[in-house]
Amino acid sequence: MSIFLFGVSHRSAPVSILEQLTVTEYDRPKLIDELLESSQISEAMIVSTCNRVEIYAVVDAFHPALEAVGEVMGRHSGMSVNEMTRYAYVRYSEAVVEHLFSVAAGLDSMVVGEQQILGQIRSSYASADANRSAGRVLHEFAQQALRVGKRVHSETGLDRAGASVVSVSLDRARAVLGRDIESAVVLGAGAMGALAAAHLARAGVSDLALVNRTHEKAQHLAGNVIKNHGVDARAVPMDDLTDALADADVLVTCTGTIGAVVGVGQVHSALAKRTARSPLVICDLGLPRNVDPAAGRLPNVHIIDIEGLRGDEATKAADADETAAREIVLAELADYMTNQRQAEVTPTVTALRQRAAEVVEAEILRLESRLPGLDDPQRDEVAKTVRRVVDKLLHAPTVRVKQLASTPQGDQYAEALRELFELKPGAAESVSIPEVGLGETDAPRKGH
Repeated sequence: MSIFLFGVSHRSAPVSILEQLTVTEYDRPKLIDELLESSQISEAMIVSTCNRVEIYAVVDAFHPALEAVGEVMGRHSGMSVNEMTRYAYVRYSEAVVEHLFSVAAGLDSMVVGEQQILGQIRSSYASADANRSAGRVLHEFAQQALRVGKRVHSETGLDRAGASVVSVSLDRARAVLGRDIESAVVLGAGAMGALAAAHLARAGVSDLALVNRTHEKAQHLAGNVIKNHGVDARAVPMDDLTDALADADVLVTCTGTIGAVVGVGQVHSALAKRTARSPLVICDLGLPRNVDPAAGRLPNVHIIDIEGLRGDEATKAADADETAAREIVLAELADYMTNQRQAEVTPTVTALRQRAAEVVEAEILRLESRLPGLDDPQRDEVAKTVRRVVDKLLHAPTVRVKQLASTPQGDQYAEALRELFELKPGAAESVSIPEVGLGETDAPRKGH
Protein backbone atom coordinates (compact mmCIF):
# COMPACT_ATOMS: atom_id res chain seq x y z
CA MET A 1 0.00 0.00 0.00
CA SER A 2 1.30 3.48 -0.91
CA ILE A 3 -0.01 7.03 -0.84
CA PHE A 4 -0.99 8.54 -4.19
CA LEU A 5 -1.65 12.20 -5.07
CA PHE A 6 -3.46 13.74 -8.02
CA GLY A 7 -3.65 17.52 -7.89
CA VAL A 8 -3.92 20.87 -9.63
CA SER A 9 -3.02 24.21 -8.10
CA HIS A 10 -2.27 27.82 -8.88
CA ARG A 11 1.25 26.68 -9.78
CA SER A 12 0.13 24.21 -12.44
CA ALA A 13 -3.11 25.54 -13.90
CA PRO A 14 -4.90 28.79 -14.79
CA VAL A 15 -7.92 29.82 -12.77
CA SER A 16 -10.31 28.68 -15.51
CA ILE A 17 -9.04 25.08 -15.13
CA LEU A 18 -9.14 25.27 -11.34
CA GLU A 19 -12.74 26.41 -11.60
CA GLN A 20 -13.66 23.34 -13.65
CA LEU A 21 -11.99 20.96 -11.21
CA THR A 22 -12.98 22.67 -7.96
CA VAL A 23 -14.64 20.45 -5.35
CA THR A 24 -17.21 22.02 -3.04
CA GLU A 25 -18.19 20.75 0.40
CA TYR A 26 -21.34 19.38 -1.23
CA ASP A 27 -19.32 17.52 -3.89
CA ARG A 28 -16.71 16.03 -1.57
CA PRO A 29 -18.60 13.08 0.00
CA LYS A 30 -19.97 11.99 -3.38
CA LEU A 31 -16.54 12.06 -5.03
CA ILE A 32 -14.95 10.14 -2.14
CA ASP A 33 -17.66 7.49 -2.47
CA GLU A 34 -16.86 7.18 -6.18
CA LEU A 35 -13.13 6.92 -5.48
CA LEU A 36 -13.66 4.15 -2.94
CA GLU A 37 -15.68 2.16 -5.46
CA SER A 38 -12.37 1.37 -7.14
CA SER A 39 -10.72 -1.83 -5.90
CA GLN A 40 -7.40 0.02 -6.13
CA ILE A 41 -8.26 2.67 -3.52
CA SER A 42 -8.78 1.87 0.17
CA GLU A 43 -8.61 5.36 1.71
CA ALA A 44 -9.23 8.83 0.26
CA MET A 45 -9.11 12.49 1.27
CA ILE A 46 -9.77 15.58 -0.86
CA VAL A 47 -8.14 18.95 -0.12
CA SER A 48 -9.95 21.71 -2.00
CA THR A 49 -9.16 25.41 -1.48
CA CYS A 50 -9.41 28.60 -3.50
CA ASN A 51 -6.21 27.73 -5.36
CA ARG A 52 -5.78 23.95 -5.21
CA VAL A 53 -7.66 20.67 -5.61
CA GLU A 54 -5.76 17.60 -4.42
CA ILE A 55 -6.83 13.98 -4.01
CA TYR A 56 -4.82 11.87 -1.56
CA ALA A 57 -5.46 8.14 -1.71
CA VAL A 58 -4.04 4.93 -0.29
CA VAL A 59 -3.63 2.62 -3.28
CA ASP A 60 -2.36 -0.81 -4.31
CA ALA A 61 -0.57 0.32 -7.47
CA PHE A 62 0.23 3.57 -9.26
CA HIS A 63 -1.19 3.21 -12.77
CA PRO A 64 -4.55 1.63 -11.88
CA ALA A 65 -5.02 4.32 -9.20
CA LEU A 66 -4.25 7.08 -11.70
CA GLU A 67 -6.81 5.63 -14.09
CA ALA A 68 -9.46 5.40 -11.34
CA VAL A 69 -8.89 8.96 -10.10
CA GLY A 70 -8.81 10.27 -13.67
CA GLU A 71 -12.20 8.71 -14.40
CA VAL A 72 -13.80 10.20 -11.28
CA MET A 73 -12.40 13.68 -11.82
CA GLY A 74 -13.18 13.51 -15.53
CA ARG A 75 -16.86 12.88 -14.80
CA HIS A 76 -16.87 15.63 -12.18
CA SER A 77 -15.18 18.29 -14.30
CA GLY A 78 -16.33 17.34 -17.78
CA MET A 79 -12.68 17.26 -18.87
CA SER A 80 -10.90 14.40 -20.60
CA VAL A 81 -7.95 12.70 -18.94
CA ASN A 82 -5.63 14.21 -21.55
CA GLU A 83 -6.96 17.69 -20.81
CA MET A 84 -6.47 17.24 -17.07
CA THR A 85 -2.98 15.81 -17.32
CA ARG A 86 -1.79 18.95 -19.08
CA TYR A 87 -2.30 20.82 -15.82
CA ALA A 88 -2.21 18.13 -13.13
CA TYR A 89 0.69 16.85 -11.07
CA VAL A 90 0.90 13.29 -9.80
CA ARG A 91 2.99 12.11 -6.85
CA TYR A 92 3.59 8.71 -5.29
CA SER A 93 4.87 7.41 -1.96
CA GLU A 94 7.58 9.61 -0.40
CA ALA A 95 7.02 12.44 -2.89
CA VAL A 96 3.40 12.72 -1.69
CA VAL A 97 4.52 13.06 1.92
CA GLU A 98 7.01 15.80 1.07
CA HIS A 99 4.36 17.65 -0.92
CA LEU A 100 1.68 17.72 1.80
CA PHE A 101 4.25 18.65 4.46
CA SER A 102 5.31 21.59 2.25
CA VAL A 103 1.69 22.57 1.68
CA ALA A 104 0.94 22.46 5.42
CA ALA A 105 4.01 24.60 6.10
CA GLY A 106 2.70 27.27 3.71
CA LEU A 107 5.60 26.78 1.29
CA ASP A 108 3.37 25.88 -1.65
CA SER A 109 0.78 28.61 -1.10
CA MET A 110 0.22 31.51 -3.43
CA VAL A 111 1.15 33.66 -0.45
CA VAL A 112 4.14 31.88 1.06
CA GLY A 113 3.76 31.39 4.80
CA GLU A 114 0.00 31.83 5.07
CA GLN A 115 -1.58 29.76 7.83
CA GLN A 116 -5.10 29.33 6.50
CA ILE A 117 -4.06 26.14 4.70
CA LEU A 118 -3.64 24.38 8.06
CA GLY A 119 -7.32 24.85 8.81
CA GLN A 120 -8.22 23.68 5.33
CA ILE A 121 -6.19 20.47 5.70
CA ARG A 122 -7.74 19.89 9.11
CA SER A 123 -11.21 20.37 7.62
CA SER A 124 -10.40 18.01 4.73
CA TYR A 125 -9.26 15.29 7.10
CA ALA A 126 -12.32 15.81 9.33
CA SER A 127 -14.54 15.35 6.28
CA ALA A 128 -12.74 12.14 5.31
CA ASP A 129 -12.95 10.92 8.91
CA ALA A 130 -16.69 11.67 9.07
CA ASN A 131 -17.14 9.85 5.76
CA ARG A 132 -15.11 6.93 7.14
CA SER A 133 -12.73 7.10 4.18
CA ALA A 134 -9.58 7.79 6.25
CA GLY A 135 -7.91 4.75 7.76
CA ARG A 136 -4.68 4.34 9.67
CA VAL A 137 -2.44 5.55 6.85
CA LEU A 138 -4.25 8.81 6.07
CA HIS A 139 -4.92 9.45 9.75
CA GLU A 140 -1.22 9.31 10.65
CA PHE A 141 -0.25 11.17 7.47
CA ALA A 142 -2.69 14.07 7.93
CA GLN A 143 -1.96 14.45 11.64
CA GLN A 144 1.78 14.53 10.99
CA ALA A 145 1.31 17.13 8.22
CA LEU A 146 -0.61 19.36 10.65
CA ARG A 147 2.17 19.00 13.23
CA VAL A 148 4.76 19.94 10.60
CA GLY A 149 2.78 23.06 9.67
CA LYS A 150 2.49 24.12 13.31
CA ARG A 151 6.20 23.55 13.90
CA VAL A 152 7.18 25.67 10.88
CA HIS A 153 4.99 28.53 12.03
CA SER A 154 6.22 28.36 15.63
CA GLU A 155 9.94 27.95 14.87
CA THR A 156 10.38 30.24 11.86
CA GLY A 157 9.23 33.68 10.81
CA LEU A 158 7.64 32.34 7.67
CA ASP A 159 4.12 33.45 8.62
CA ARG A 160 5.38 36.96 9.43
CA ALA A 161 7.27 37.14 6.15
CA GLY A 162 4.25 35.98 4.21
CA ALA A 163 0.59 36.83 4.55
CA SER A 164 -2.77 35.38 3.65
CA VAL A 165 -4.32 35.80 0.23
CA VAL A 166 -6.86 38.03 1.95
CA SER A 167 -4.29 40.41 3.41
CA VAL A 168 -2.37 40.67 0.13
CA SER A 169 -5.54 41.41 -1.82
CA LEU A 170 -6.53 44.11 0.69
CA ASP A 171 -3.07 45.63 0.43
CA ARG A 172 -3.59 45.81 -3.31
CA ALA A 173 -7.02 47.37 -2.76
CA ARG A 174 -5.53 50.10 -0.56
CA ALA A 175 -2.97 50.80 -3.27
CA VAL A 176 -5.75 51.23 -5.85
CA LEU A 177 -7.71 53.54 -3.54
CA GLY A 178 -4.62 55.48 -2.54
CA ARG A 179 -5.80 55.49 1.08
CA ASP A 180 -7.07 53.24 3.85
CA ILE A 181 -10.28 51.30 3.38
CA GLU A 182 -13.14 53.04 5.19
CA SER A 183 -16.12 50.91 4.23
CA ALA A 184 -16.33 47.36 2.94
CA VAL A 185 -18.70 44.54 2.06
CA VAL A 186 -17.77 40.88 2.61
CA LEU A 187 -19.79 38.36 0.63
CA GLY A 188 -19.46 34.92 2.23
CA ALA A 189 -19.50 33.92 5.89
CA GLY A 190 -17.26 30.86 5.76
CA ALA A 191 -13.65 30.56 6.92
CA MET A 192 -12.26 32.98 4.35
CA GLY A 193 -15.13 35.42 4.88
CA ALA A 194 -14.40 35.44 8.62
CA LEU A 195 -10.72 35.99 7.87
CA ALA A 196 -11.52 38.90 5.55
CA ALA A 197 -13.82 40.47 8.14
CA ALA A 198 -11.12 40.16 10.81
CA HIS A 199 -8.47 41.74 8.55
CA LEU A 200 -10.76 44.64 7.69
CA ALA A 201 -11.73 45.16 11.33
CA ARG A 202 -8.09 45.23 12.45
CA ALA A 203 -7.33 47.67 9.64
CA GLY A 204 -9.80 50.13 11.13
CA VAL A 205 -12.72 49.90 8.70
CA SER A 206 -15.53 51.97 10.16
CA ASP A 207 -18.41 50.46 8.17
CA LEU A 208 -18.48 46.71 7.52
CA ALA A 209 -21.40 44.92 5.85
CA LEU A 210 -21.53 41.11 5.89
CA VAL A 211 -23.64 39.27 3.32
CA ASN A 212 -24.41 35.57 2.98
CA ARG A 213 -27.11 33.49 1.34
CA THR A 214 -27.94 32.16 4.80
CA HIS A 215 -28.64 35.39 6.67
CA GLU A 216 -28.23 33.77 10.08
CA LYS A 217 -24.58 32.99 9.29
CA ALA A 218 -23.96 36.62 8.39
CA GLN A 219 -25.57 37.69 11.65
CA HIS A 220 -23.41 35.27 13.61
CA LEU A 221 -20.24 36.54 11.93
CA ALA A 222 -21.28 40.17 12.55
CA GLY A 223 -21.75 39.40 16.23
CA ASN A 224 -18.27 37.88 16.42
CA VAL A 225 -16.68 40.88 14.71
CA ILE A 226 -18.40 43.31 17.08
CA LYS A 227 -17.45 41.23 20.11
CA ASN A 228 -13.83 40.61 19.12
CA HIS A 229 -12.93 43.84 17.36
CA GLY A 230 -15.46 46.47 18.42
CA VAL A 231 -16.20 47.38 14.80
CA ASP A 232 -19.65 48.41 13.58
CA ALA A 233 -20.37 45.25 11.58
CA ARG A 234 -23.86 44.51 10.33
CA ALA A 235 -25.50 41.61 8.54
CA VAL A 236 -27.13 42.58 5.25
CA PRO A 237 -29.69 40.43 3.39
CA MET A 238 -28.58 39.14 -0.01
CA ASP A 239 -31.32 41.19 -1.69
CA ASP A 240 -29.75 44.39 -0.32
CA LEU A 241 -26.23 43.69 -1.67
CA THR A 242 -26.53 46.33 -4.41
CA ASP A 243 -27.39 49.06 -1.90
CA ALA A 244 -24.50 48.01 0.33
CA LEU A 245 -22.09 48.22 -2.61
CA ALA A 246 -23.22 51.77 -3.37
CA ASP A 247 -21.51 52.96 -0.20
CA ALA A 248 -18.48 50.64 -0.15
CA ASP A 249 -14.84 51.15 -1.05
CA VAL A 250 -14.19 47.43 -1.30
CA LEU A 251 -16.15 44.25 -1.95
CA VAL A 252 -14.51 40.99 -0.86
CA THR A 253 -16.17 37.87 -2.26
CA CYS A 254 -15.31 34.40 -1.01
CA THR A 255 -18.18 31.95 -1.43
CA GLY A 256 -18.05 28.38 -2.68
CA THR A 257 -20.99 28.90 -5.01
CA ILE A 258 -20.55 27.63 -8.55
CA GLY A 259 -21.18 30.41 -11.07
CA ALA A 260 -21.09 34.17 -10.67
CA VAL A 261 -22.93 35.48 -7.63
CA VAL A 262 -22.41 39.12 -8.54
CA GLY A 263 -23.24 40.05 -12.12
CA VAL A 264 -22.34 43.02 -14.29
CA GLY A 265 -25.83 44.49 -13.98
CA GLN A 266 -25.67 44.41 -10.19
CA VAL A 267 -22.33 46.19 -10.13
CA HIS A 268 -23.58 48.73 -12.67
CA SER A 269 -26.66 49.43 -10.53
CA ALA A 270 -24.47 49.92 -7.46
CA LEU A 271 -22.27 52.40 -9.33
CA ALA A 272 -25.34 54.39 -10.40
CA LYS A 273 -26.26 54.87 -6.72
CA ARG A 274 -22.78 55.92 -5.61
CA THR A 275 -22.10 59.46 -4.47
CA ALA A 276 -18.37 58.90 -3.96
CA ARG A 277 -16.04 59.25 -6.91
CA SER A 278 -13.49 56.77 -5.57
CA PRO A 279 -13.27 53.44 -7.39
CA LEU A 280 -15.05 50.31 -6.28
CA VAL A 281 -12.38 47.68 -5.69
CA ILE A 282 -13.57 44.07 -5.88
CA CYS A 283 -11.38 41.38 -4.31
CA ASP A 284 -12.78 38.22 -5.88
CA LEU A 285 -11.23 35.40 -3.86
CA GLY A 286 -13.82 32.79 -4.75
CA LEU A 287 -13.06 29.66 -6.72
CA PRO A 288 -14.88 29.47 -9.03
CA ARG A 289 -15.04 33.27 -9.44
CA ASN A 290 -17.87 34.93 -7.57
CA VAL A 291 -17.97 38.05 -9.76
CA ASP A 292 -18.50 38.17 -13.50
CA PRO A 293 -15.07 39.25 -14.87
CA ALA A 294 -16.88 41.57 -17.30
CA ALA A 295 -17.65 43.83 -14.32
CA GLY A 296 -13.99 44.84 -14.38
CA ARG A 297 -14.61 46.64 -17.67
CA LEU A 298 -17.07 49.04 -16.07
CA PRO A 299 -15.70 52.53 -15.43
CA ASN A 300 -14.31 53.06 -11.92
CA VAL A 301 -14.31 49.33 -11.10
CA HIS A 302 -11.10 47.46 -10.35
CA ILE A 303 -11.11 43.66 -9.85
CA ILE A 304 -8.36 41.86 -7.95
CA ASP A 305 -8.71 38.08 -8.33
CA ILE A 306 -6.68 34.95 -7.67
CA GLU A 307 -5.12 35.15 -11.11
CA GLY A 308 -4.02 38.73 -10.54
CA LEU A 309 -2.31 37.89 -7.26
CA ARG A 310 0.20 35.56 -8.87
CA GLY A 311 3.76 36.76 -8.63
CA ASP A 312 2.94 39.61 -6.25
CA GLU A 313 6.16 40.53 -4.45
CA ALA A 314 4.24 40.69 -1.19
CA THR A 315 3.65 36.96 -1.48
CA LYS A 316 7.34 36.09 -1.20
CA ALA A 317 8.82 35.17 2.17
CA ALA A 318 12.28 36.16 3.35
CA ASP A 319 14.88 33.73 2.04
CA ALA A 320 16.22 32.79 5.47
CA ASP A 321 12.78 31.91 6.85
CA GLU A 322 11.86 29.93 3.79
CA THR A 323 15.14 28.01 3.93
CA ALA A 324 14.58 27.21 7.62
CA ALA A 325 11.04 26.04 6.87
CA ARG A 326 12.23 23.74 4.09
CA GLU A 327 14.85 22.25 6.38
CA ILE A 328 12.14 21.44 8.92
CA VAL A 329 10.03 19.82 6.20
CA LEU A 330 12.93 17.64 5.04
CA ALA A 331 13.82 16.62 8.60
CA GLU A 332 10.20 15.73 9.35
CA LEU A 333 9.97 13.85 6.06
CA ALA A 334 13.01 11.73 6.96
CA ASP A 335 11.58 10.94 10.41
CA TYR A 336 8.17 10.07 8.99
CA MET A 337 9.55 7.75 6.33
CA THR A 338 11.85 6.05 8.88
CA ASN A 339 8.92 5.44 11.23
CA GLN A 340 6.76 4.13 8.40
CA ARG A 341 9.41 1.71 7.17
CA GLN A 342 10.03 0.44 10.68
CA ALA A 343 6.30 0.04 11.24
CA GLU A 344 6.02 -1.97 8.04
CA VAL A 345 8.71 -4.45 9.15
CA THR A 346 7.32 -4.91 12.67
CA PRO A 347 4.55 -7.36 11.64
CA THR A 348 7.16 -9.47 9.84
CA VAL A 349 9.37 -9.59 12.94
CA THR A 350 6.33 -10.45 15.05
CA ALA A 351 5.37 -13.23 12.65
CA LEU A 352 8.92 -14.60 12.77
CA ARG A 353 8.94 -14.71 16.54
CA GLN A 354 5.53 -16.37 16.56
CA ARG A 355 6.80 -18.99 14.09
CA ALA A 356 9.81 -19.61 16.35
CA ALA A 357 7.57 -19.97 19.42
CA GLU A 358 5.39 -22.48 17.60
CA VAL A 359 8.46 -24.53 16.60
CA VAL A 360 9.78 -24.49 20.19
CA GLU A 361 6.45 -25.63 21.62
CA ALA A 362 6.16 -28.40 19.04
CA GLU A 363 9.67 -29.69 19.80
CA ILE A 364 9.10 -29.62 23.56
CA LEU A 365 5.93 -31.68 23.11
CA ARG A 366 7.87 -34.14 20.95
CA LEU A 367 10.61 -34.35 23.61
CA GLU A 368 8.03 -35.10 26.29
CA SER A 369 6.63 -37.98 24.24
CA ARG A 370 10.11 -39.45 23.76
CA LEU A 371 11.27 -38.93 27.36
CA PRO A 372 8.17 -39.44 29.47
CA GLY A 373 10.30 -39.91 32.57
CA LEU A 374 11.32 -36.25 32.81
CA ASP A 375 10.08 -34.64 36.02
CA ASP A 376 8.61 -31.13 36.04
CA PRO A 377 11.80 -29.25 37.06
CA GLN A 378 13.77 -30.99 34.32
CA ARG A 379 11.08 -30.35 31.73
CA ASP A 380 10.92 -26.64 32.67
CA GLU A 381 14.69 -26.27 32.50
CA VAL A 382 14.85 -27.88 29.05
CA ALA A 383 12.04 -25.59 27.81
CA LYS A 384 13.78 -22.49 29.16
CA THR A 385 17.07 -23.51 27.58
CA VAL A 386 15.52 -24.05 24.17
CA ARG A 387 13.68 -20.71 24.32
CA ARG A 388 16.89 -18.90 25.34
CA VAL A 389 18.76 -20.43 22.41
CA VAL A 390 16.05 -19.39 19.94
CA ASP A 391 15.80 -15.87 21.38
CA LYS A 392 19.56 -15.40 21.10
CA LEU A 393 19.59 -16.65 17.53
CA LEU A 394 16.74 -14.32 16.52
CA HIS A 395 17.88 -11.24 18.45
CA ALA A 396 20.57 -10.00 16.05
CA PRO A 397 18.62 -10.50 12.79
CA THR A 398 15.40 -8.97 14.14
CA VAL A 399 17.19 -5.93 15.56
CA ARG A 400 19.21 -5.52 12.40
CA VAL A 401 16.23 -5.83 10.06
CA LYS A 402 14.48 -3.03 11.97
CA GLN A 403 17.54 -0.85 11.52
CA LEU A 404 17.82 -1.69 7.83
CA ALA A 405 14.10 -1.07 7.35
CA SER A 406 14.66 2.64 8.04
CA THR A 407 16.89 2.93 4.96
CA PRO A 408 15.70 3.41 1.38
CA GLN A 409 14.48 0.11 -0.09
CA GLY A 410 14.28 -1.14 3.50
CA ASP A 411 11.19 -3.16 2.64
CA GLN A 412 13.42 -5.53 0.69
CA TYR A 413 15.01 -6.76 3.91
CA ALA A 414 11.61 -7.61 5.38
CA GLU A 415 10.76 -9.42 2.16
CA ALA A 416 14.00 -11.40 2.41
CA LEU A 417 13.15 -12.36 5.99
CA ARG A 418 9.72 -13.59 4.92
CA GLU A 419 11.28 -15.61 2.10
CA LEU A 420 14.06 -17.15 4.21
CA PHE A 421 11.75 -18.26 7.00
CA GLU A 422 8.81 -19.12 4.72
CA LEU A 423 6.46 -16.68 6.39
CA LYS A 424 3.12 -16.52 4.63
CA PRO A 425 2.31 -13.12 3.02
CA GLY A 426 -0.71 -12.68 5.29
CA ALA A 427 0.99 -13.90 8.44
CA ALA A 428 2.38 -10.53 9.43
CA GLU A 429 -0.96 -8.79 9.22
CA SER A 430 -2.76 -11.60 11.00
CA VAL A 431 -0.63 -11.32 14.13
CA SER A 432 -0.20 -7.56 14.28
CA ILE A 433 -3.05 -5.27 13.22
CA PRO A 434 -2.44 -1.60 14.19
CA GLU A 435 -5.16 0.43 15.81
CA VAL A 436 -6.90 3.06 13.67
CA GLY A 437 -7.22 6.54 15.14
CA LEU A 438 -10.75 7.29 13.97
CA GLY A 439 -12.40 7.64 17.33
CA GLU A 440 -13.32 4.87 19.72
CA THR A 441 -14.95 2.39 17.36
CA ASP A 442 -14.91 3.76 13.80
CA ALA A 443 -13.01 1.94 11.10
CA PRO A 444 -12.44 2.82 7.45
CA ARG A 445 -14.92 1.36 5.02
CA LYS A 446 -12.44 -0.49 2.86
CA GLY A 447 -9.14 -2.26 3.10
CA HIS A 448 -8.70 -2.27 6.89
